[in-house]
Amino acid sequence: MNRKKLLACLLLAALACALLAGCGSSAQEEEPAAAEGSIGSVIGYPPQELAGVIQWGAGGGTDSLMRPLSILTQDILGTNIVLTNKTGETGSVATQYVFDQAADGSVLLMGAENPALYDKLGISELSYDDFECVLLIGDETTGVVVGKDSPYSSLTEIVEAAKAGTELTLATTGTGGLPWEAAAMITGITGAEFTQVPYDSDASAKAAVLNGECDFTVSKVQMGYQEYKSGEYKWLCMLSTEPVELMSDVPLITAEYPEFAGYLPWGPFYGVFVKEGTDPEVVKILADTFSKAYADSSYQTMLGYFYINPLGCTGQEAGEYISSWRTNMVDILTKVHAIE
Repeated sequence: MNRKKLLACLLLAALACALLAGCGSSAQEEEPAAAEGSIGSVIGYPPQELAGVIQWGAGGGTDSLMRPLSILTQDILGTNIVLTNKTGETGSVATQYVFDQAADGSVLLMGAENPALYDKLGISELSYDDFECVLLIGDETTGVVVGKDSPYSSLTEIVEAAKAGTELTLATTGTGGLPWEAAAMITGITGAEFTQVPYDSDASAKAAVLNGECDFTVSKVQMGYQEYKSGEYKWLCMLSTEPVELMSDVPLITAEYPEFAGYLPWGPFYGVFVKEGTDPEVVKILADTFSKAYADSSYQTMLGYFYINPLGCTGQEAGEYISSWRTNMVDILTKVHAIE
């Protein structure tokens, strides 16, 4: 089976998970009995049903990772995990909702890297310091991309044009989104500034570059690999210290700007969280269960086809990863935007 067919199968599986999760919210459905030997039976946790709140919309990158993982996890835990998409304000609507619930492990935040910067960007007073990481799933490699007809063939050419006075437009997903974060890094290191045009999703930002509305954007590999293969996108560089195997001809950003090395590897990350103050035994149960589901071969295969770099971190290791990511971004944002 070729890659396109396999990916189609994975996406269909994710859709099936979404339908199953939706069914789980019905009052008519009989709740499953706790699985024999369920990890949750140790202290009488979990309740009959958990809620998983996804920061981003149905069918997006975060959603597609969380639904299959939740199905695998609930089978191990022996209880339903009913998923809901609560979008808005760079994921802060979902983050606030989970924070407003009891710290009892019954409501899970399923999100990406964005809350790590909320307090610094004035989006929310919350950050991941207000949550416990159950499982850090993985992160992604990103790169600078232009349309096939773009006159620019390297990031250096874009930077030099901008510094010479050419107005260059960057398709973003708003303050705190991936392209915005990456642009802050580029501006902080090179001094080049760009006109940012906000779109409501990675997909619409990609379309804006493909149809010539904007000059460039910063894309995840999973969002731009097919355009790379078809030649619709020119990948100018990877924001990475290691090349992507399937795109080995794309240069690393450090080849043009070695100063980036101190901020790499960098990219969006994904994880499952509970509110700070949740019983450590409950956090451990969730971490053990989600980790077991994460290690399932079918889930690892899916991560590979979505071009996710697997992490599988819990506890202190996950906390240190998020803290380091935040430190690097705050350093850059302090230089560029004079945040405190």
